[in-house]
Amino acid sequence: MNIPIYQVDAFTMGPFSGNPAAVCPLDVWLDDDVMQNIAAENNLAETAFIVARDGGYDLRWFTPAIEVDLCGHATLAAGYVVLNHLQPDLDSVSFETMSGQLLVTRDGDRLSMDFPARAPEPATATGALSEALGHAPTEVHLSRDILVVYDDEATVRSLSPDQAKLLAVKEGFGVIATARGDQADFVSRFFVPKAGIAEDPVTGSAHCTLVPFWAERLGRSKLVAHQVSPRGGELHCEHRGDRVIMSGRCTLFLTGSIHL
Repeated sequence: MNIPIYQVDAFTMGPFSGNPAAVCPLDVWLDDDVMQNIAAENNLAETAFIVARDGGYDLRWFTPAIEVDLCGHATLAAGYVVLNHLQPDLDSVSFETMSGQLLVTRDGDRLSMDFPARAPEPATATGALSEALGHAPTEVHLSRDILVVYDDEATVRSLSPDQAKLLAVKEGFGVIATARGDQADFVSRFFVPKAGIAEDPVTGSAHCTLVPFWAERLGRSKLVAHQVSPRGGELHCEHRGDRVIMSGRCTLFLTGSIHL
């Protein structure tokens, strides 16, 4: 069996930055353990598998360790593959996922995604969380992930969490660290050892929480975000009530075949 594979850098204008994702178009679903093994072999933050159906595609995401319910950069990458390689005559493509229908649309030289908003609720910082991060946040909020707020971008950039201690924190799936940005409306980093990822380079799902938080805090719906991981990435965002619009650019890094 030969399976096509595309590796795409998402939320970036060039290679070696943004967040890399593998995209594997399938004729039919493989067994879950086979897809998980492929994702582990790829050893990228996410591998996306897509199967054509009813004018759109079914989409599933796997980290090297687990299947996840929502992933932004791999959805953007999957949209890029469909709209530029599989069906370049289309202007948009819909994906059916564990988080409902997700739409990727051409938006000038960017691709735009329509995702569910996950507004956070205020929470209390625990000593274990502050110790794991190495720097106590000024605020803590909770949605699917823990959102920790700092006073400035420099503090977010300087974080070097203890991954073992972070893994032991019971609350949340991952930890989003954020602050107002120096050259963007806000910045963030995302740590998710529970998914087998120390730090995700650019994270669409985290912005489902970040965008409603900062839209309310800054008093406007359209925002530019920088994820200040070592690879870095840029997202253009809009808060629309219970939905979040995120757009960015993609760069194709490689194409090939998986042989099973």
